Amino acid sequence: MTELTDTTGPSTPAEPVAFPQDRTCPYHPPTGYDPLRGSGGLSRVTLFDGSEVWAVTAHTTARSLLADPRLSSDRSRPEFPAITPRFAAVTRRRVALLGLDDPEHNRQRRMLIPSFTVKRAAGLRPLIQRTVDELLDAMIEQGPPADLVSAFALPVPSTVICGLLGVPYADHDFFEEQSRRLLRGPTGEDTEAARVELERYLGALIDAKAAQTEPGDGILDDLVHERLRAGTLDRADVVSLALILLVAGHETTANMISLGTFTLLRHPDRLAELRADPTLLPGAVEELMRLLSIADGLLRVALEDIEVDGTSIRAGEGVLFATSVINRDASVYEDPDALDLRRPARHHVAFGFGIHQCLGQNLARAELEIALGTLFSRLPGLRPAVPVEEIPFKPGDTIQGMLELPVTW
Repeated sequence: MTELTDTTGPSTPAEPVAFPQDRTCPYHPPTGYDPLRGSGGLSRVTLFDGSEVWAVTAHTTARSLLADPRLSSDRSRPEFPAITPRFAAVTRRRVALLGLDDPEHNRQRRMLIPSFTVKRAAGLRPLIQRTVDELLDAMIEQGPPADLVSAFALPVPSTVICGLLGVPYADHDFFEEQSRRLLRGPTGEDTEAARVELERYLGALIDAKAAQTEPGDGILDDLVHERLRAGTLDRADVVSLALILLVAGHETTANMISLGTFTLLRHPDRLAELRADPTLLPGAVEELMRLLSIADGLLRVALEDIEVDGTSIRAGEGVLFATSVINRDASVYEDPDALDLRRPARHHVAFGFGIHQCLGQNLARAELEIALGTLFSRLPGLRPAVPVEEIPFKPGDTIQGMLELPVTW
């Protein structure tokens, strides 16, 4: 970690900017993205293999294009872009939900919507609160210091998603490690191997559920007994859905908890403001999601020519949504690099937008509100246990967050 200061905005890019890049501060976009800020709705960026794609950098343009059916999420298309060798290793494969277009995407999403409504998320709050309290009890009993990532940030969403899906939490070490390899493996081969291991594990779990006379109460049990048996989903579809829900259901929220905690600790005035007025918590969660933009670089491919503010995106060209830049559009957010807990930030695109907007956003909000609110309430003296310059965070080619967060209290 070399810098923990606010970034500033920019000039029109003279040449394509490389994407992705590592952040120098975990809660700010890479300084190398500065030329993209204020440069208009579209810019060109260069990917790892030297190919160029369009980068969407303006908020209004992003929301329009994310809702445009002429942009495809189908990763099996030969022109679909890949931002890392790791991602390239698993493209051209069928991916549930995230990698499908309508009408198939809509068919799968409608099966799952009842499990991720605002009402269902509210119903899970007692489970989330109990999980958070038990993990903090264990941390306090063991005493400081502790790694907040492994002791708290990761097991909170991992426990919750296991209960929701009907996956045994006893297997969490296995699927958390395979998820890490899938998202951050050093090579494409490692990523592919992790995918195979996860699919093998989930396939066996689904087969076991199918053999049961009485289904359990998890989402996978419902899919097996209501969809697989009826022939409206095949086994490969159920495995693919299970993989997406399991990995996305814990990785993103775990990173938001750890990086959100770090960010608030680095902004003590804002943290004091939050402690003095807990009603700010829902808005604080939205503002942290906007500011941190942990999932940077949503990908699409154009199915036909699209005119955008006088610029033509041609059929077959890749399009990348630079979330960290979009969510700091100065024409939409005043002083966009500042953490402002009172800012009306809910129209950010940290959850995406359009038909692929994150299915689990209601659950994620509930987990973040309870985890962060309870953490800072029960541990008022929480602080880093080592100099902040020594705390490792994730590279720019994966979901952003802390690799470790040593804390004391």
